Amino acid sequence: MDFGFSEEQDLLRAQVRKFLEDQCPLEQVRQIAAGDEGYCPRLWGQLAELGWLGLTLPEEFGGLGLSWVDLVVILEETGRSLFPSPLLSTLLAATVIDQHGTAEQRQRWLPALIDGSSIATVALLDEQDYLVPQAIQLQGAAGDGGYRLSGEKRFVQDATAADLFLVAFRTGPGDDDLGLALVPRQAQGVSVADTEGWDRTKRSGVLTLDAVQVDADQLLGAAMLGAPAIASIIDYGALAVSAEAIGVCEGILNLTSQYALDREQFGSPIGRYQGVKHPLAEIYVDIECMKSLVYYAAWALEAQPDDAPAAIAKAKAYAAERTCNAGVAGVQLHGAIGYTDEYDMQLFMKRSKWSRATYGDEDFHYDRVAGYGGI
Repeated sequence: MDFGFSEEQDLLRAQVRKFLEDQCPLEQVRQIAAGDEGYCPRLWGQLAELGWLGLTLPEEFGGLGLSWVDLVVILEETGRSLFPSPLLSTLLAATVIDQHGTAEQRQRWLPALIDGSSIATVALLDEQDYLVPQAIQLQGAAGDGGYRLSGEKRFVQDATAADLFLVAFRTGPGDDDLGLALVPRQAQGVSVADTEGWDRTKRSGVLTLDAVQVDADQLLGAAMLGAPAIASIIDYGALAVSAEAIGVCEGILNLTSQYALDREQFGSPIGRYQGVKHPLAEIYVDIECMKSLVYYAAWALEAQPDDAPAAIAKAKAYAAERTCNAGVAGVQLHGAIGYTDEYDMQLFMKRSKWSRATYGDEDFHYDRVAGYGGI
């Protein structure tokens, strides 16, 4: 079994890296992060032109029909450059619509998501932020041929940028009573507020629903999809975040290694000392381990789907733990200045914290791994 990348995938990586280095260096990342939108509309349009937004989506809707392994290549590079955009959120929402939507829903929404004219995100979490079906408590009250939704969704990624929300709700206490509603931002009763977070390259917000009417054609798949659909969203999200985490660790390693070469103490670069070498070597080993886990999980999504949930849980558990450790080590090796706004290391530290929590931290996913192992 060959897990090496093809020539086409290597070319894709080179194209993505060159684009991000040219169009969004860290100086530009800082500017976007300091702005109100949280992303650059001009760059967003360029992503659509390059085909990134529809990489894994069917060609009949304007996508490229490639695999999740190809998508991992892009996400590694966006993580490596700390690229601020609603790419991950839109890709996740589009994947869910493609997987579970009716023919009419796919035709209505996928072309707009692929050409960049629409931005979407998934709204799962309520007051409880635990990623299990039982934690979804937003109730849908039956009426007028559909449902009315009232409540809040928290920690919604790219909420202020999105114009379409996939809202998880329930109509009863059981796992089969869970559904996903396609809620446009302009719908009556919908409001969004930004949540002030410490990583402004990754925005989140609160979605408030005040008696929002969800008609029958807005119910994803025209049915209550149940807990398996929610579980698939968590898996896709965890895999995507893990892929970005590889790039984040590579960025930390590159930045800190260069600092270790440039910074001199007692007349020598600090990189010659074992106390600096060893943590950098550990980050490198962690990156290689993360790659093995993430690449296999992405491959398993299509080649061995029964193995994919456990593989994704392993990848996210390891990535959540080791990316955060890499961020801490990077700051420590920079010394006290690593925390300051002047240095780029603090940007990677913040992203490592975001990567740890989003779509489940290591404790959550190690529990999943144990469950799949029968423990």
